Amino acid sequence: MTDLDTFITGLPKAELHLHIEGSLEPELMVALAKRNGVTIPYASVEEVRAAYAFGNLQDFLDIYYAGADVLRTAQDFHDLAAAYFDRAAADGVLHAEIMFDPQTHTARGVAFATVIEGLLAGMAEAEAKHGITSSLIMSFLRHLSEEEAFATLAEAGPWLDRIAAVGLDSSEVGHPPEKFARVFAAARAKGLKLVAHAGEEGPPAYVWEALDLLNVDRIDHGNRALEDDALVARLAAEGMTLTVCPLSNLKLCVVPEIAAHPIDRMLALGLKATVNSDDPAYFGGYVADNYRAIAGGRGLDRAALATLARNSFTGSFLPAEAVAAHLARIDAFVAAQ
Repeated sequence: MTDLDTFITGLPKAELHLHIEGSLEPELMVALAKRNGVTIPYASVEEVRAAYAFGNLQDFLDIYYAGADVLRTAQDFHDLAAAYFDRAAADGVLHAEIMFDPQTHTARGVAFATVIEGLLAGMAEAEAKHGITSSLIMSFLRHLSEEEAFATLAEAGPWLDRIAAVGLDSSEVGHPPEKFARVFAAARAKGLKLVAHAGEEGPPAYVWEALDLLNVDRIDHGNRALEDDALVARLAAEGMTLTVCPLSNLKLCVVPEIAAHPIDRMLALGLKATVNSDDPAYFGGYVADNYRAIAGGRGLDRAALATLARNSFTGSFLPAEAVAAHLARIDAFVAAQ
C-alpha cells in the first residue's frame, strides 16, 4: 500500500449511504441459495460476478432484486450485515447508517420481523466485535405506491425506536419525491429523520422537491444539483449533507470516468459532500475504495479527504457529543501522520 492508501484506510470515517442488500457478495449469494434451497440462474460464483455487469440503474435494480431472493431467514440477514461490518471495520468505518428495503422482502413473503431482527442482531454483533456503532434507515421503494409505503411505515411500528430514519430509493426517473410527501410527513411526526435519493438520474427539480416537499435532513447522491446554481447556493447555505457515491456514479454512468467526478467541485462550492459505497458488491468497491478512487482520479489531498471524513460525522444522525468525539479522533489521526 502507498502512504496515501494507508492514510485512507486509517482515516476514521462514517458511512451514510449503504444499501445492506447491495453488499450481497456473489460468494454469500451462492452460499445462501444453497442453504435455503433457492434456485438461482447461475452455476458458480464466477457466473454471478459476471452478471454484475450492467450499464444503467434499471438493469442494476433488476439483478439487485433477483439476488435479494436468497435472503429468507433472520440468520441470512444477520450474516449479510456481519459480512458488511467486517469489511467496514477494515476500511476504518466507526459508524454506519445502513439502508434496508423491507418491501423487497415482504413482497416475497418474508416477514418484516425476520428482516429487522436479523439486521439488528448483526449490528449488535458488529458493535461488540469491532466497536462500530450503527443505525437503520428504512427505505421506501419509490416505484411502488404511496399506499404501500404507508403500510410499511405501519408495519415498522414495533421497531420505530430502533430505526433512525426513513429514505426513498429504487427507480428515480418518473417517481418524483412529491409522490411520498404525505408518508414522509407521517414519518417525521413519529420522530424519524428523513433522507431521499434525489439528483442521481433524476433532474435538479427532484432535489428541490426533496427539500421543499419532503423536508429531508439529508440528500442521497445529489450530483445533478450542480446543474442549478440557485440550488447549489441553497444547499451550501443550509449545510445540507450530500451522500455521494463515486464508484456507483461510475458504474451507473452518472459520470463517464472517475476523472470527471465532481466531488472536489462540490467541496469548492461549499457543499457538505461525503463519500460512500452505495451498493458495494455490485459497484466494485467499499468505502475506502471510493476514497481511493477519488483521491487518484481527482487528485484529492489528505486535507480534502479529511474534510470528507469530517462531513461524514457531522452529517450523521449521531448525538452531538458522539460527533465531537469522532471529530477529535480525525484531528488526532491527521496530526499523527
